[in-house]
Amino acid sequence: MPITANNPTRKTWIKTRAKTDFPIQNIPFGVFLTRDDIITIGTRIGDTAIDLGALHQLGYFEGIPLTDDIFLQDSLNDFISDGKKTWRLVRNRIAEIFDEENDRLKNNEEHRKIVLFTLEEIEMQLPVSVGDYTDFYSSIEHATNVGQMFRDPDNALLPNWLHMPVAYHGRSSSIIPSDIPVHRPQGQKLVNGEDQPIFGPSRLVDFELEMAFITTDANLLGEPIPIAEAEDYIFGLVLFNDWSARDIQKWEYVPLGPFLAKNFASSISPWIVTLDALEPYRTASPKPIKEQLPYLQYKGAKSFDINLEVAIKPENLKETVVSKSNFKHMYWNMSQQLAHHTINGCPVNSGDLMGSGTISGPTPDSYGSMLELSWRGEKPVQLKEGGSRKFIDDNDTVIIRGHCEKNGVRIGFGEVSTKLLPVYKK
Repeated sequence: MPITANNPTRKTWIKTRAKTDFPIQNIPFGVFLTRDDIITIGTRIGDTAIDLGALHQLGYFEGIPLTDDIFLQDSLNDFISDGKKTWRLVRNRIAEIFDEENDRLKNNEEHRKIVLFTLEEIEMQLPVSVGDYTDFYSSIEHATNVGQMFRDPDNALLPNWLHMPVAYHGRSSSIIPSDIPVHRPQGQKLVNGEDQPIFGPSRLVDFELEMAFITTDANLLGEPIPIAEAEDYIFGLVLFNDWSARDIQKWEYVPLGPFLAKNFASSISPWIVTLDALEPYRTASPKPIKEQLPYLQYKGAKSFDINLEVAIKPENLKETVVSKSNFKHMYWNMSQQLAHHTINGCPVNSGDLMGSGTISGPTPDSYGSMLELSWRGEKPVQLKEGGSRKFIDDNDTVIIRGHCEKNGVRIGFGEVSTKLLPVYKK
């Protein structure tokens, strides 16, 4: 079935800015609270939010096999469970409805009042109910930088890293949408030169520039997903800030890996951009340094050319872009990650979220964390206003943005913006 929604020449009757992240070729999916305090599933064109629940009730999805309440829910999980064919049919239909040549909704003022909202009239919610969350560690630049800092610089990568996409299971209860603030975490840490830990606020709170993909129901217990089929089970991607407390992490991560240093909060952008929308921006992954096992070998371009940036904004001051990177730098791609995740028969469900791991590029200005940008605090990052930063200060807001651009068409993710508050006090 062709992806007609991606037609680069298509124009919409909805007014949009020239450089919007959300042209009619995007058609992302999200969940929002309307001006009438109703939760609905929706999409977005330009700065206009579209109530898909109302659109469906008014008969605009006639001919597509959808349940009556598919868009009248507080998460996208059931819609994602309907599978790739349904996602594509719905995106194609939305593109038709809002095409500048289609007058059906365009000339129906009564329906437009029911279906369309300004961004000021809605409140974005978490787009999926995340049952399980896995965080990979798939950027060779990031893994090498961290290995050089904390291990033998000549053997920065652990022996298994070039043979499989390393990952750990995170905590889904603390995944939050953009604009929800995060409190500075507390925990145990070992101060330099001491042999006993102390308890207190983390002094080294950090962001991690990541993306995350969201899956549909993919396999039964015991059934691996072949790498050639992996993308059939990936609904789309979001921007992802996996907050980290580096001092807590350093003390606790051996022998079992991250725990309190990571599970206090992870922030995602509220609009899921489908894999279909990203199809024109495919690009090759980095070439393997070592031959990979057959279940991880793939054909074709499996990565995407997504420009990423991170900004730090002190309270009441201007922001500073501190990092510019790209999703294409990932050594292990999403298909490899999902194939590896399920090779032992682990079942994957609708709404599961898979973090890419920190996305660092090959140059210092493309590193994806303050740990690397300030090199453990040894090289403070200068801001336009507010001095410099080794890590994130209280009341700083961290903003991650991402977009693709090719042949005059820009597909973006908006942003995930999160303010770090002081330690929680009753």
